[in-house]
Amino acid sequence: MTAGGRAAGHVAVRPPLILLLPALLGLAFLVLPLAGLLVRAPWSTLGTRLAEPQVLEALRLSLVTATLATVVCLLLGVPLAWVLARVPFPGARLVRALVTVPLVLPPVVGGVALLLVLGRRGLVGQWLDSAFGITLPFTTAGVVLAETFVAMPFLVISVEGALRAADPRYEEAAATLGAGRWTIFRRVTLPLVAPGIAAGAVLCWARALGEFGATITFAGNFPGRTQTMPLAVYLALETDPQAAIVLSLVLLAVSVLVLAALRDRWVNSP
Repeated sequence: MTAGGRAAGHVAVRPPLILLLPALLGLAFLVLPLAGLLVRAPWSTLGTRLAEPQVLEALRLSLVTATLATVVCLLLGVPLAWVLARVPFPGARLVRALVTVPLVLPPVVGGVALLLVLGRRGLVGQWLDSAFGITLPFTTAGVVLAETFVAMPFLVISVEGALRAADPRYEEAAATLGAGRWTIFRRVTLPLVAPGIAAGAVLCWARALGEFGATITFAGNFPGRTQTMPLAVYLALETDPQAAIVLSLVLLAVSVLVLAALRDRWVNSP
C-alpha cells in the first residue's frame, strides 16, 4: 500500500491508558445522569401522569411558544444572517459578537435585560404601555420574546455559515439574467441555504423549548399563561418529584429527536 493509500484509510489506533481512562470518566459523567433519569422514571404510571391537565397545559404552552419564537427568529434572523454574510460594513465583527452574546450570557441576565427594555418602566416598554396599552412582561407574549432572545443566535450562526459556504456564482448568474435583488434572494439564495435554515430552525426551536432563566425572570411562572415545561419541572421538584421526572423525560425525548434530525449536519460532520 502506498503512503497516500495509508493516509487516506483509517488506521486503528490503540489509545494510551492515560487518555482512555479520563475519556471513559467523561462519558460516564455525561451518560449516567441520563441513565438515572430513565431508571427512576415512573414507567407504570407514565401515561397517567402525562395525561394530567397541568402537564398537558405546560406541554401545549411550550410547543406553542417555542414554535412562535422560531417563527420570529426566522423572520428576523434570516435577514440578519444575510446582512452579516453578504454586506461588508464597518463594525461587522462587533455586530456579530453582539448577536452571539445570548449564547454565553446567563439566561437570568437576559431576562433582567428584557425587563429593563420591555418592562412597564423599561426604555421601550413604557412607551408601548402609554401609547398602545401593551404590557409584555408576565404574559404569554413575554414568554415568546424571552425564548426568541436566547434562541435567535443559533439560527443566525447556522444561516450565516450556510450563506458563506454557498457558491455565489448562482446569484451572480441570476443577476446577469436580469433578476432583481429580492427575486435573487427568494428564488436563488433561499433554496441554496435551505438546509442551513432548517438546521438552524430546529436548533432554535429546541433551545426555545428548553428555555428557563430568561422566561421565569421576564414572564414569571403562571400556570396556563407563562408556565412552560422547564418551569413546570422546577415547580414539580418541590411538590411532586415523580411529575418532574416525567416532564424531564419529555424534554429529553425532544432533545434526542433533535440530535437525530441533525446528526448528518452536526454530529457526523468531519
